[in-house]
Amino acid sequence: MKARIKFRKYGSLRFIGHLDVMRFFQKVMRRADIPIAFSGGYSPHMIMSFANPLGIGLTSDGEYFDIEITEPISSEKAVAQLNAVMVEGVEVISFREISSDKKASGMTIVAAADYKVTFPETFQHAEEIRTLPESWKEKVDAFMAQPEIVVLKKTKRSEKEVDIKPMIYKMTALDDGIYLYLATGSEQNLKPDLVAEAFLKFAGEDPEEIPVHIHRIDVYAKNPEEAVKFLTWYSTTEANRSTARWKQLGEYLVVKYIDGNVKKEVNGKFMQNGYGLSASPNFPGYDETYYRSIVNSAGERLKVK
Repeated sequence: MKARIKFRKYGSLRFIGHLDVMRFFQKVMRRADIPIAFSGGYSPHMIMSFANPLGIGLTSDGEYFDIEITEPISSEKAVAQLNAVMVEGVEVISFREISSDKKASGMTIVAAADYKVTFPETFQHAEEIRTLPESWKEKVDAFMAQPEIVVLKKTKRSEKEVDIKPMIYKMTALDDGIYLYLATGSEQNLKPDLVAEAFLKFAGEDPEEIPVHIHRIDVYAKNPEEAVKFLTWYSTTEANRSTARWKQLGEYLVVKYIDGNVKKEVNGKFMQNGYGLSASPNFPGYDETYYRSIVNSAGERLKVK
């Protein structure tokens, strides 16, 4: 059984790296009493997989990771328990059961992400955003109109020139910043800071002198077919779960109030008399309105002669 957790990362915790985030959530799982599964062998570890980890210095409203759990737990309960032991800077938004299919894992299906790039007044205060200059708005269109956008992409082993334009799906300039929709995932992955740097150079600015803050809005599935498949599975699962809960409520109401009696409860469980049978119920009777309705509807037929 697998579950997908969505969380946001903000404030000073944007300077915490991915490995520290993983260690943090491992501790959170224990403190929140989430029934997470462990791998086998001599060195068991929590089965946990993050989808496209966030870079240091970025904030986000759409971070995801998948876990395996050993028993069902309601979404509301899991979110409440996780946030109860959370620190400022991280907040769990949702906890959803997902398909156990390996092809539906987070890193496998991620294909794109959108970002908001803002330009703070100073390097020290990312929240003090300046309005985007009108000249920059025009230059965004000119930047995307280029036949190719070649940048020097650095890896751990080498440097090479890469045309990043095919990986920029959309780029829009508004008053409050530049919005990017970029290729993300295991097949193609374009970092938003690389795009921001390339644009600033194109606009005639020195990237080293311009404060930049990047916020990830969300990440998206690989293709429409995968999205439809996931939404179909999610919709049917939630519908079945909702139907089961209504059925459970109906059974509870019938048992508790059958024949006008009210069965006694303690801590959400029906009381017993010590012999395996229900305790004697309360007999509150019916109010006068109920009796009058019977008289009005069937009084002549029930009249004792």
